[in-house]
Amino acid sequence: MTSLTLDENNASYQIRAFQQGRIQINDKILTRSVIVAANILIEDWTPQTFAELTHEFLAEAAILKPDILIIGTGEKLIFPPIEMYGEFINQGIGVEIMDTGAACRTYNALTAENRKVVAALLLR
Repeated sequence: MTSLTLDENNASYQIRAFQQGRIQINDKILTRSVIVAANILIEDWTPQTFAELTHEFLAEAAILKPDILIIGTGEKLIFPPIEMYGEFINQGIGVEIMDTGAACRTYNALTAENRKVVAALLLR
């Protein structure tokens, strides 16, 4: 498992390590997709693969009203159709789409800057 280094990050939930199919948030290792924000962790997020991802599942993350929503699409970067997340952009939420490894690193960097970020992370 690749370890991630954190600098001055005050978020209650920090991503410590990630490898495909596993993520370590604080001291807990999880094997199912998650939604994580500085002070909220939603374990066992229903979609496990990109094929299962829908607007309704992303809305579970967007309801937390982040400034930035990071969507981790799994091992590979796959862009979902704009219909899946365009509504969030219209609400003023920035949407970033990347593979889950990059999403984990970006989440840590943004929480270290005290940005209001939510990451919806597919682990498979």
